[in-house]
Amino acid sequence: MAKLNYHHLGYFRAVAQNGNLTRAAAELHVSQSALSVQIRQLEAYLGQSLFTREGKRLVLTEAGYLALDYAETIFSTGTELLALLRGGAGSGRSALRIGSVSTLSRNLQENFLRPLLAARDTSLLLASGSFEELLEQLRVHSLDVVLSNRPAPADSRHPWRSRRIARQPVSLVGKPVRGLRRFRFPEDLRSHALLLPGRNSEFRARFDLRCEEAGVELKIMAEVDDMAMLRLLARDSDALALLPIVVVQDELAAGRLQEYCRVPDLHEDFYAVTMPRRFLPAALTMLLARPEADVLRPRHIGDRRAAGQARSRAARRTAGR
Repeated sequence: MAKLNYHHLGYFRAVAQNGNLTRAAAELHVSQSALSVQIRQLEAYLGQSLFTREGKRLVLTEAGYLALDYAETIFSTGTELLALLRGGAGSGRSALRIGSVSTLSRNLQENFLRPLLAARDTSLLLASGSFEELLEQLRVHSLDVVLSNRPAPADSRHPWRSRRIARQPVSLVGKPVRGLRRFRFPEDLRSHALLLPGRNSEFRARFDLRCEEAGVELKIMAEVDDMAMLRLLARDSDALALLPIVVVQDELAAGRLQEYCRVPDLHEDFYAVTMPRRFLPAALTMLLARPEADVLRPRHIGDRRAAGQARSRAARRTAGR
């Protein structure tokens, strides 16, 4: 029996995705007649009709849907193999390709990647863009993982795996005030200008609903999608900013900002989105196994802990002499 032809599957997949021989032929740079012959040969080999015609469209049969599912798996595995081998295998140094939604907190990204920043056996390739753009790069294995503040909706063609890597309460932060009395939420919002995430933010929508139900009219100074810009405005204005603490962890540690209150029952989740793969890069497997508390721990706290551990080891060595 002849072996299944990889090219036949590629031609079939293109026709299935386009639903039209003419468009698929143009995409593949072959003639329509040649493409039609390839599809007929595949159908003869499988002993099943893969398409039925509805007007000008070619529609998959039940066998066609089954064949397409296997074809997607085959091509995905082939692309994964190329990505794995071109990612540094055999060179002693691997590459980890990470995409981050452009509006995501830079601190969160750095916290997540910190264990690899001093690694000598892993090169980091970092990209940013819209969620949709990054998922498309993930689909074709141009990226190993996408970092986002929302999960990716999975379906039969896009079996994304969204793993929560951290969850943090959302707070109101602003310029330090000596002797700040206990902030009453939401009543005290009436006397403050506010810096809020854009209306596409999930926790912003829940915040608005809470305030609306309490009858509190908000004085909004700015609505900002980009967490990096929201961080700057929080630092350089007199308004209160609504954001997860990780966004301004350095300013809080330095005393340039102060947490006024933690908004009750409001949080933001952070996700690492991957594709099903036979082998995840070892560096990514290690990152995904970290406890959520480690991902959110600010750098200065980690540095103090490491310094304390080093002092303890030095003291034990001295005592042993």
